[in-house]
Amino acid sequence: MDLSLMIESLPRLLEGAVLTLKLLLLTELIGFICALPLGILYANGSRAARTPIYAFVYFFRGTPLLVQIFIVYYGLAQFDFVRQSVLWPWLRQPFVCALLACALHSTAYTTNILRGAIQAVPAGEVEAARACGMSAFQVQRFIVLPIAFRLMLPAYSNQAIGMLKGTSLASTITLMELTGVANTIVASTFQPYEVFIMAALIYLTITLVITRCFKYLEYALSKHQRPLKSSAAIPGQVRHAD
Repeated sequence: MDLSLMIESLPRLLEGAVLTLKLLLLTELIGFICALPLGILYANGSRAARTPIYAFVYFFRGTPLLVQIFIVYYGLAQFDFVRQSVLWPWLRQPFVCALLACALHSTAYTTNILRGAIQAVPAGEVEAARACGMSAFQVQRFIVLPIAFRLMLPAYSNQAIGMLKGTSLASTITLMELTGVANTIVASTFQPYEVFIMAALIYLTITLVITRCFKYLEYALSKHQRPLKSSAAIPGQVRHAD
């Protein structure tokens, strides 16, 4: 094992990791914002509203992310109205195409996760809120969504980690993120073992940080579920010697 190559390749791999993190954070942010109204409609909307959402979720969950990236990057350029639109200077960029495909992919998964979390909210709490005179909007805002967010965190953390690994596919459209940089180094050194070990260690480090962040968030949102700490002595109580 060439340790010197592993050390020399680390700065370039970290530069690629910065682009990976940028792509991941923007993907999850856009995906969550788009999934919020879709998840609510998917769980509570009419059949006419749920049908197109179901088709959207089914397509992006049922096809590989690599195919979706190719459709966006290579497919949109086949339409004249796209090339003549004001969006074409953006859509011709690999980063924007990768972000668009990943964001749609993330939106579909997050929408389905949020739908399941909303439907898992105990019906008794919803009925109690309605009995207190809350409107439908207030029930969703103060009761359903806070509980659903807490319930969806374990599944959403898995989705975020899966999306981290999915960003490596952006290298197929010449985007120099972590995997793309690793491939470039391997092409010039012909030593894939050392380079990809370093790339894997960086991915593992990012995954560890994501996991810890979600665990802390779960802990912070479940204070009411933790048992109260019993005090060693009641304040003001005088202990007498036998």
